[in-house]
Amino acid sequence: MTAQDSQILYDERAPKDSLFQPNLAGRYKLDSIFSVLALVCTLFGLLVLAWLLIDVLVDGLPRLNWNFLTSFPSRRPDQAGLLSALVGSLWLILIVAVVAFPVGVGAGIFLEEFVTDSWWENIIEINIANLAGVPSIIYGLLGLAAFVRFMAPITGGRSILSGGLTLALLVLPIVIVATREALRAVPGSLRQAGFALGATRWQVVREHILPQALPGILTGTILALSRAIGETAPLITIGALTFISFLPSGIRDSFTALPIQIYNWVSRPQPAFHELAAAGIIVLMVVLLLMNSLAIYLRNRLQQSR
Repeated sequence: MTAQDSQILYDERAPKDSLFQPNLAGRYKLDSIFSVLALVCTLFGLLVLAWLLIDVLVDGLPRLNWNFLTSFPSRRPDQAGLLSALVGSLWLILIVAVVAFPVGVGAGIFLEEFVTDSWWENIIEINIANLAGVPSIIYGLLGLAAFVRFMAPITGGRSILSGGLTLALLVLPIVIVATREALRAVPGSLRQAGFALGATRWQVVREHILPQALPGILTGTILALSRAIGETAPLITIGALTFISFLPSGIRDSFTALPIQIYNWVSRPQPAFHELAAAGIIVLMVVLLLMNSLAIYLRNRLQQSR
């Protein structure tokens, strides 16, 4: 091709390229507009969150002291505390972890590693995804019917065990989904290498796949527990008490929790109880931050040890 032919070909393409320039400019303009809108929405959300956080800190920090953490609820605001609610929340989280972690992880491993792709496996997967989006009040009604009434001789009725089992059902789909996603992130070549060496499927999962997926599984489980500790509707439905002046001695005793106690204080008309509610919100946020920090620490520690 001569230089003259190249010039003719360039001249033929030039008008066509010029037709695309307005479209490209319009796309860049739309991208810029959407980027600005996304930035504005993010800043607006952060400002609202910061304003709420500052309001809670201003009201709650003056009431936050050691006496507040070690005292029982009282009808007198200056003597009220949240010891029973804090201990009740710890009991609930312990039961949820004991029930939801082995059941959820086991179900996730079975569905991801041992079940072949079939129509009923797809139905189970769709149902699990749907259960993860079911409102928490529905789980409260299920817990009321199953654990409080039907299994009352075992659970003790409106007890810590009933509350823990209800919250375990609430977070179980989240743990299953997190487990499956963590297992899918493991390279398939690792499975093929184990099978090539003559290992069984369970040996491959136990010795190779599960250790690689454990950081993601633990992170998803702790985040699910963080959701459970802040739930109020299921506990109200199964009949958690709002005023308890004693510590539960077992899993069949009556209980209260941090969200229930905060809800009780907020519903009072006196401003002093609203300050107590703000202090309780601070304690609940600290517990959630500690659990999220634990998830990040375990994930980083396990990833470094691999």
